[in-house]
Amino acid sequence: MDPLFNATDELCATNGTNASVNCTDGFNQFVQPVWQITLWAVAYCSIVAVSVVGNVVVIWIILAHKRMRTVTNYFLVNLAVAEAAMSAFNTVINFTYAVHNEWYFGLVYCRFHNFFPIAAIFASIYSMTAIALDRYMAIIHPLQQRLTSTETRVVVLVVWTLALLLAFPQYYFSATALLPGRTVCYIDWPEYNAVDAKKIYYVCVTLLIYFLPLGIMGCAYTIVGVTLWASEIPGNSSDHYKEQLIAKRKVVKMMIVVVCTFAVCWLPYHVYFLLHQFFPDLFEQRYMQQVYLAVMWLAMSSTMYNPIIYYCLNSRFRAGFQQVFCCWAPAGAKEQLELKSPRYLQTQVSGRSYGTG
Repeated sequence: MDPLFNATDELCATNGTNASVNCTDGFNQFVQPVWQITLWAVAYCSIVAVSVVGNVVVIWIILAHKRMRTVTNYFLVNLAVAEAAMSAFNTVINFTYAVHNEWYFGLVYCRFHNFFPIAAIFASIYSMTAIALDRYMAIIHPLQQRLTSTETRVVVLVVWTLALLLAFPQYYFSATALLPGRTVCYIDWPEYNAVDAKKIYYVCVTLLIYFLPLGIMGCAYTIVGVTLWASEIPGNSSDHYKEQLIAKRKVVKMMIVVVCTFAVCWLPYHVYFLLHQFFPDLFEQRYMQQVYLAVMWLAMSSTMYNPIIYYCLNSRFRAGFQQVFCCWAPAGAKEQLELKSPRYLQTQVSGRSYGTG
């Protein structure tokens, strides 16, 4: 999204020749001590390493194992692609720009830098929304036809199309400007007498990529949760029924944790930018750079938590990660990904135990 730059820079870049005295003295209030930059650099680079590696492994686990190619997991692939790409292409660049408020990467990347995060966030959260609605249909209306693989791909395509359309204004109005001593990347919003296009856009973006989808998912998972956990498992139920119910609960529990993590990570970021639109005077203090770096780190860190959540809460993903990092892999890791049910795996393990005993 729109990177941090102080109010003076925005004024200078927008007004061109109407530069104030602060614009002409070449002063950059964003310079930090080396030790501070080093700590922030380690924090941001850690996000990129964990996010890219973790999400690439998630994509491999799903696409390389037939049993993992379900509707829910296809949306998880889309989520992983969006998060890995945003982490790889924007996190370090955003940090570099925020540290000194100087843009080194040219106009083309300035446009991409402002454009892609909104598209990626949109694709991420609406992949989660699609999973929530899929879980809702599967549990509340189990007799209705589920999405096919082709329909799932169409949904993914529609999500990315809408994401690109929503982010397009950030691309179209992006610009670079040469100030005394440095270059800035900013968004040169058009000025209208009747409306403030910038404020309207940011309010709409916040509603569309945060509050609306979270509201939909909150309703869906509340109904699903009540359905799955409110009733006890009947005593005379078959083992197959019990396994299915337990499996559904685990998937829903995992996705609720994913959604809550996303919501917590991105809330301060959206609050920050909304306050910036309506109360810009609050952001003229030097300490706001540290606030921004912390808020941005928390938001970007959302891209690295999902693989960790999958590993902790899903046995098949855990087996996949163990298979990739082979030095930790137990003998049954590959089988756990391919076999039909935990009960079948247990039977096979027991059979091997009796056979080798």
